[in-house]
Amino acid sequence: MNDFNDFDVKEEQNKLYKEYKEKLAKLKKIEKEKQAVGQVFTKGLLPLYVLYVLSLGATNGNDIARKIGEKTHGLWVPSTGGIYPLLKKMEKSNHIIGMWDDENKKKQKIYTITNLGIKELENKKELLKSKISEALEVFKIIYSDLYE
Repeated sequence: MNDFNDFDVKEEQNKLYKEYKEKLAKLKKIEKEKQAVGQVFTKGLLPLYVLYVLSLGATNGNDIARKIGEKTHGLWVPSTGGIYPLLKKMEKSNHIIGMWDDENKKKQKIYTITNLGIKELENKKELLKSKISEALEVFKIIYSDLYE
């Protein structure tokens, strides 16, 4: 004989659905928090660091991402999907110039920082220096509290 009646089954389905929705909401919140942390890098530091990398010499977008990865020992490797729109924006603001390595084939664009870009780099470095320093201190305190 069946121990469950239709009401019990429906009640169990509702309970499982509610648990599913709660777990999904938690996962979405975690993902949003990860994205927020990532945006600190992509929105705040990436433009500054791209200008810095270009101040070391002309290069293409893929190499910029690779060089950032090398300099950060693989801890931060920005996606080229984030680099190229940023480079386009920097071109429009005349902070960099992009030139095709071969005008006929247009395979690879090489970017060079302009004098205006160098001024922007210096301004951003100065403006963000104290904020980056403060953020490092906050991260050290939080890390120490949570993990040491």
